Amino acid sequence: MRFRWAVTWALSAGLTIALIALWRSGEDNPAEKVSSLAAAVVGLFGVMAVWAWRRDPERRQSSTEQLADALAVLARLVDRQWRQEALLRQLFDPAPLPVVWSDCAVLADHRELIGGPVDFRVDRSEELAAAFRGLPRHRLVVVGPAGSGKTALAVLLTLSLLRTREADDPVPFLSSLASFDPTRESASAWLCRRIAADHPALADTVTYGPTAIEDLLAAHRVVPVLDGLDELPAPVRPAVLAALNDVFNPDAPLVLTCRTAAYAEAVAATGVLAGAAVVEPGPVRLADAFALLRLATPPGSKQQGWDRLAEHVSRYPESGAARALTSPLMVALARSVYADAAGDPAELTDRARFPTSESVEQHLLDALVPSLYARVRRQDPRRRWDPERAYRYLAYLAAGMERQGTYDLAWWQMYRWTWVLSRGWGRAALGGSVAAGLMMAWDGLFRAVAGGPYWPLTFAYAFLIALTTGTMCILSLAGRIRSVALLAVCGALADVAMLLICGRPVFGILPSRLLQNAASLLSLYILTYLLVLYSAGTPLPPDAPHHGELGTRHWRRDLPRAVAIVLATAAFTGVVFDVSIIAVAWPEGGPQGGAFTLEGGAWPYSLPLGSLWGVLLAMLHWVRRTASARTLTTAASSLRADRLIALVNGVLASVLVMLPDLIADAAYTRAEHGDLNATFAATFLWFELPLSCPGPVLALAAYAWPYYSVTRITLALRGHLPWRLQAFLADAHRLGVLRQVGAVYQFRHAHLQRRLAASAQDFR
Repeated sequence: MRFRWAVTWALSAGLTIALIALWRSGEDNPAEKVSSLAAAVVGLFGVMAVWAWRRDPERRQSSTEQLADALAVLARLVDRQWRQEALLRQLFDPAPLPVVWSDCAVLADHRELIGGPVDFRVDRSEELAAAFRGLPRHRLVVVGPAGSGKTALAVLLTLSLLRTREADDPVPFLSSLASFDPTRESASAWLCRRIAADHPALADTVTYGPTAIEDLLAAHRVVPVLDGLDELPAPVRPAVLAALNDVFNPDAPLVLTCRTAAYAEAVAATGVLAGAAVVEPGPVRLADAFALLRLATPPGSKQQGWDRLAEHVSRYPESGAARALTSPLMVALARSVYADAAGDPAELTDRARFPTSESVEQHLLDALVPSLYARVRRQDPRRRWDPERAYRYLAYLAAGMERQGTYDLAWWQMYRWTWVLSRGWGRAALGGSVAAGLMMAWDGLFRAVAGGPYWPLTFAYAFLIALTTGTMCILSLAGRIRSVALLAVCGALADVAMLLICGRPVFGILPSRLLQNAASLLSLYILTYLLVLYSAGTPLPPDAPHHGELGTRHWRRDLPRAVAIVLATAAFTGVVFDVSIIAVAWPEGGPQGGAFTLEGGAWPYSLPLGSLWGVLLAMLHWVRRTASARTLTTAASSLRADRLIALVNGVLASVLVMLPDLIADAAYTRAEHGDLNATFAATFLWFELPLSCPGPVLALAAYAWPYYSVTRITLALRGHLPWRLQAFLADAHRLGVLRQVGAVYQFRHAHLQRRLAASAQDFR
């Protein structure tokens, strides 16, 4: 950092000497010389100050204390997350289903590398944790048929390892593999991204350092529990298995779940997971299944239904009901349909109606949603969701997820479900239309109150705004341009081009005069759009929502950087405003060719403008903090965080776009009239506010919440989804229809998603 400050002072001193030499060689106005000299020197110093204050993340590492704190926070958050999820999934109510998992040597690595055979029961927490820790390399693959309880085992193993964990033991992290694409990123990079997304508190570089997650993974302090290799497309599974072998050290702990057939195909293509033992489940004992179902059912007449069903399966062990209840999934579905709802389990004794286990499975899947919603409807008639409507909503969600080829319901990706938002040009056209519509609405309202014709000029302004916003959106949304600087230049060129075309016929300004001002206008628009895009980001749907919260944690450490941002923005704005707006645009008078001059140059006006800009940008970065260590990421919390930051940035963008013209008009009004009179207020209300519409549109286009809101409203208007979608999803999660992994919802089982998606055809 000392070297950077030395370079900063040296360059500033050199520029000062050079400008003084040029000053002494000229005959211009001394006051203007002083203004320009101060602007240039302070501008360079401000920009260099930001560079000098910037920390180099590649040279900094998280300390040992920071890593210990990060590991403790991760353990606490993971335990809280999956304990709540286990309660909602009823894994401990009344007790875990006693499934026995045994060694599967056919798909495992060499016995010399993995040790002796592995056997355990999931309902014995200490035995489960001890079996995993007894593996020489702490690597385990869980295989089994569909509905055999692989995900339940992953959750119980995670909680068991946390419950029996010592201070220095690694922390298990459970995540779905559905979002992993080995062609786009490495396994370690994806895992780091997943940890940061599910637990954004660890992204607090001030508290935990810049490399906390990477260092914890590299030191084998995290046990990745990766669920659902079979949920990826078949051609991708061997690549994922190869990526896990290539990236993670064979001694790194790892847990992987997959269906038996899918894992066998992946192993045949790329080899086994190095150093990993493999376990598969045995069938559920019918006595254990009925014991759990009776305990989950309140005492009373419904117990007789279980007695009749138990007698039936003991008499007909080859019946559909007997075969179905050997699956943990079917036991869980039977509990939800009969023990937790009003159904009678004795109906499963009808051998003509349920001849096979598949027929029993389809019946339970079809009855799950109506049974659960009918139960809560009886308990509280004021409940919003009637069973038929809830089933239709869930069927549409399942069909949409099937079309997208995913098992994750991520709210920030739902914009792909609508025809317009799924295309880059559609999003750009929508952004331009919204900006133009806002401008026309405000301008029309103001003119209607103030009186006078306005439509030709209003349409001209609206077209200008739509073109500018649409141009910047289409270039970024189409994936052509990702640089905010280049986008700012493109937007500014679109603005200047429209002014040159419409200057004479609409605005009454000679093209020669506009051409003379083109350089200053271009500089002005580039500066404003650059600041808007810098504060918000590229107007492109993000891959993940913006996490965090507003607060003033670590404000003492951030204060120097905030001051540097203020100085740099103020100085840079001063240079642009002083040189471009005054020296170029108004060399012989005011904007209309009058006798408008500024004593001492434009610096007294541009410095407050730049300072205010800098303060706004600094405050945004100052108060936008990562989530606290107590924050548990859910779909609702991630939506609230993204919405709050998007709205704050939208308001900030409006001010950023509005300020340059506001300061220029204030300077002109004071020079012409001596004070800020009613003319200035009218100009502000009619001209400045409408022209600020592209700012918030461009800022909001960089966040996920606006796209989600448009999608939700569109689908609700068409009757496909409820208006309060998040409330509906949270209710379905509480009922057990959906499960939640971080900010992502999933259906209770892939079978349920496919069954609901197939039934969605009946509602079209």
